[in-house]
Amino acid sequence: MNDFAWAVIGPGLIAHRFADAVFRLPGMYTRSVLGRDAAAAGQFVAHWSRPGKPAPLVAPDLASLLADAGVDAVYIATPHSAHAPFVRECLAAGRPVLCEKPLVPDFATAREIVAQARERNVFLMEAFWTRFLPVYSHVGRWLGAGAIGRVRAIHSSFCGPVTFDPEDRHYSPALAGGALLDIGVYCMAMSRWVLESALGACPEPTGLHVDGVLAPTGVDQRCAATIAFPDGVLAQFLCGFDCIADNSLRIFGDAGCISVPQTFWEGTHAVLTRPGQAPETVHAPFRFNGFEYEIEEAMRSVRSGLVESPRMPHAETLANLAMIDELRRQLGVRYPFE
Repeated sequence: MNDFAWAVIGPGLIAHRFADAVFRLPGMYTRSVLGRDAAAAGQFVAHWSRPGKPAPLVAPDLASLLADAGVDAVYIATPHSAHAPFVRECLAAGRPVLCEKPLVPDFATAREIVAQARERNVFLMEAFWTRFLPVYSHVGRWLGAGAIGRVRAIHSSFCGPVTFDPEDRHYSPALAGGALLDIGVYCMAMSRWVLESALGACPEPTGLHVDGVLAPTGVDQRCAATIAFPDGVLAQFLCGFDCIADNSLRIFGDAGCISVPQTFWEGTHAVLTRPGQAPETVHAPFRFNGFEYEIEEAMRSVRSGLVESPRMPHAETLANLAMIDELRRQLGVRYPFE
């Protein structure tokens, strides 16, 4: 039964991964696509016009897409500097929204948009797919059961070389470039998730400190940050466009440690290590490509009439962006926000 229809705004690489998961999930399909380049939108539609699901259509403009009563929810996958205008228009039209991370580039805009969603009672969720992956269900159970005792520290890294180009979205201030918004946000979000899983809720940080290197354009090229939480818990991370890291997430407790090695944001296995015991490893491969879990969560929430996902609430989006704002302020990052 193809009874839940998605509209896609921004038919780029990430949207293809989204469409692949939608195609393989029962009970949903991609109904329409909007892109700033009509040719790219046409190619996207041609690629996903396959037997077994209704063929997507190219929407001529945003108004047409939003006026289509057959659209159940909108997925926004444009560069994040363009998220806010699309989210606002979707919410104003009463269309539920799943928007790629970061929801918007700064806290003030996020607070305004969350308020709009709540006032209009329209579902809004930041697409933080990592929180929904099967491996983190296992990690969450370990943390909730106290398998490593009290969490004392969290270390993570997300680094990969990106050639400098002042016009590229990674480095352009006008496109809200910078490592923190693009990849560091995973480190911060999952550090908060760890404490949420261990304590029931993530406490407010007691301090933030960052050192880093700015690109010639003035955005953050690489940074190392420490976030202090109550009871002496420290979360530290490295993110950058000019180096290689192990890209792991490690959680240290007073009775053991947990690691999600290599590309933790799309992890499929985790290791629990405790003194005097053999390491315990869980393997949790994706059902399809990993996006299916956040998509299903969004669909469940929309069908339940919710304004936010209980597993990715608005408060987490706001908390992450508040921390990013403070870290960028310390670094002296330049951003020409709206």
